[in-house]
Amino acid sequence: MKISLDRIVSIETKKHELAEAMAAPNLAPEDFVRLSKEYAQIEPVAAAAREVRRLRAELEVLNGLAADSTSEAELKELAVSEAEEIREKLPQAERALAVKLLPKDAADERAAMLEVRAGTGGDEAALFAGDLMRMYQRFAEEQGWKFELISASASDVGGYKEAVASINGAGVFAKLKFESGVHRVQRVPATESGGRIHTSAATVAVLPEAEEVDVQIDDKDLRIDVYRSSGPGGQSVNTTDSAVRITHLPSGLVVIQQDEKSQHKNKAKALKVLRTRLFELERERLASERAGARKSMVGSGDRSERIRTYNFPQGRVTDHRINLTLHKLDAILEGPGLGELVEALVAEDEAERLAGLEEA
Repeated sequence: MKISLDRIVSIETKKHELAEAMAAPNLAPEDFVRLSKEYAQIEPVAAAAREVRRLRAELEVLNGLAADSTSEAELKELAVSEAEEIREKLPQAERALAVKLLPKDAADERAAMLEVRAGTGGDEAALFAGDLMRMYQRFAEEQGWKFELISASASDVGGYKEAVASINGAGVFAKLKFESGVHRVQRVPATESGGRIHTSAATVAVLPEAEEVDVQIDDKDLRIDVYRSSGPGGQSVNTTDSAVRITHLPSGLVVIQQDEKSQHKNKAKALKVLRTRLFELERERLASERAGARKSMVGSGDRSERIRTYNFPQGRVTDHRINLTLHKLDAILEGPGLGELVEALVAEDEAERLAGLEEA
């Protein structure tokens, strides 16, 4: 994608103006914070723009030398050789700049709420849901993110019927948003004596975490019920009415939280989950209203969409949206190997959006 020189100059000028503004005397602290954020966003874009401008300028000089009839033969040969090298580098540099200029999802830098639920497959689906939650926890730890389990409903045989976690760090939602959908597993369950392969599934939802300023919740729109927490089999977890169920009356959303012994803590966690789900509902509404909204090749994030299969007998993981198969199932479920899938999905999304810009 060709970026005009005027656009490149305007990017570098903007960076220079921000640097000067930040150095202004008597700058209010809140203005400095705002300018610093803008500078941090434009600095990598300006660096990519500067590299494109440098390569183009060098190529122009070298082409001139190569075409100059008065140049020495040895110098012309060197110029032709170096120009060829730059012609190979330039498209990559221009693509890198174009990617940085793509419109950003406003939620990309947010923390994320991760929800994993067992689907078809009974106990085996719950065990797989537990495998997925551990995979995301290990991946988060490798990325230097903070992983916090918000709530979990354990299965009698292990794993989770459903679990919700909060993940905080730089660019969490940008990397994990393509994980939303149905994940399918093919393996021989430990309880299967005949050695037959079973197929089960779990649903993953990744939502950008909402702040209080994003979603204003009116107390009159909430019905809050408190009751005694119960664990597997119905036994009482504690002897106080600490469990909280919050119903958001306008939307019908219900959030139950009982993991903490404190009713206050359970209420705070439940409100955090509710706020995030309401924020996602609003994001979906706005997205559907945008004319000609693009559905990218990596999928809409629809939770009914089967996105990936984990095949244990063959040790492979296949992402169906981008037709990518990796024969490293263990490494992926251990966490670190997930990075290769995440990077491939992000790259495919960038390529799809670049193609959309070029066609426009």
